[in-house]
Amino acid sequence: MLSEYSVEDRKGSSPGRTKFMLGGLLIVLAVIYLIASATQAAAQYYLTIDELIAKGDSFGDRDIKVSGAVDGESIVYDAKSLTLRFTAVNVPADLSEIEAAGGLAKVLYTALRDPNASRIEIEYIGPKPDLLRHEAQAIVTGRMGSDGVFHADELLLKCPTRYEGEIPIQSDES
Repeated sequence: MLSEYSVEDRKGSSPGRTKFMLGGLLIVLAVIYLIASATQAAAQYYLTIDELIAKGDSFGDRDIKVSGAVDGESIVYDAKSLTLRFTAVNVPADLSEIEAAGGLAKVLYTALRDPNASRIEIEYIGPKPDLLRHEAQAIVTGRMGSDGVFHADELLLKCPTRYEGEIPIQSDES
């Protein structure tokens, strides 16, 4: 009698176990789908100015991240409308290439003196950043407009000349 009970118990739990496995599989597939769709929607392209000009309108409404050297003579800021416009000049994105050329400060300096370097105009609406100056590296996120102007939603700046020189030695003496 004990063996009959065991056989019936296994037969009775099989449909419940199948439903449980099917439900678990559906949950795993749903999670994978949500992760994949969220990752693709949040993906951004990181381009140099040369790459952005070459690829043109192929990005549609996708956010693009672009890096370039700020041409200080082109900076125009309207404090009433908080509109900032400046020209950015192409710089390489490859870190080994930047190091081989003498570092970021040297690359930015050289890029701004190259009359053949690619340039784009950037427009940003917001407060004028303190680090915005000639030869700063601008990293902007936004979209290229049909007017040929890159409309930035986010603006980050690096000023390599600000960090040049030796790192101060810290002592434990108080």
